[in-house]
Amino acid sequence: MLNYLELTGRTTTHVRAMPEHNCRLHPQAGEALTALRSQAREAGISLQVVSSFRDFQHQASIWSAKFNGQRRLLDRSGREIARESLDEPALIDAILIWSALPGASRHHWGTEIDVIDAASLPEGREPLVAQEFAPGGCFERLDRWLTANMHLFGFFRPYSTDRGGVQPEPWHLSYGEVSVPALAGLSLEVLTEAIRCETNLPGREIVLARLPELYSRYVTAVDRP
Repeated sequence: MLNYLELTGRTTTHVRAMPEHNCRLHPQAGEALTALRSQAREAGISLQVVSSFRDFQHQASIWSAKFNGQRRLLDRSGREIARESLDEPALIDAILIWSALPGASRHHWGTEIDVIDAASLPEGREPLVAQEFAPGGCFERLDRWLTANMHLFGFFRPYSTDRGGVQPEPWHLSYGEVSVPALAGLSLEVLTEAIRCETNLPGREIVLARLPELYSRYVTAVDRP
């Protein structure tokens, strides 16, 4: 079981460097990923991790950049939103469609990976839009293979269904043996304490005032294994 600092990304005691995967992960998730990649390779898929463990400060930098207009905001269909058209509560909701609240990111646990098939990515193209995993997309084959095989290695997709919070992310895999108890351990109280300690987080007071609602909508509303 992860402790409260590990659950909120404020320490790295639960993750290890995985040079063979060019990322940091919880050791159990790393072992499972090694087996998953090996099996994918036999199927002709070059499984590559493009995002894995992120600590609290990394997630806070993403949050701040989007809050301050330094990174793009996208709506549920992937279209860009004008930052100046949003008040702060609407801005917070817009960020949370695609980026987790610092302290609440599943990537803090070292159990989450965003993956692509490196061999199928067109040259010069930035990955990770849902259409790439849809029929006719460059990762359609990867999508079918993951659906059929990821559970054999302990992985599942927590953002497979649109539950009105985080948009579906077919590239996002979670190692369930560790992530399921981690989600249970990330209580509203644990998350509240983490955010209260981050005094420089933009929108912090509004986030704290709305936290029970945000926790229910964007943290716990996920698919299960």
